Amino acid sequence: MEITIGLRQVAREITLNVDQEAEEVRTAIAAAIQEEAPLITLADKQGRTVIIPTAALAYVEIGSGRSHRVGFGA
Repeated sequence: MEITIGLRQVAREITLNVDQEAEEVRTAIAAAIQEEAPLITLADKQGRTVIIPTAALAYVEIGSGRSHRVGFGA
């Protein structure tokens, strides 16, 4: 599952590939925002951990989790 996170006043996006389902990620991020948690912590498939200040979030784009076909075949 690919997640893209945009931060306020930062031109570059953060892109993570996580093992979690889309609903799990959405719930975790929504809960952190609603509970006014100062930080959101996410871990990717490579074992890296990203800690993001909740106040800096501009948007979160949660991918479909499906692999995309590549090529010209039908």
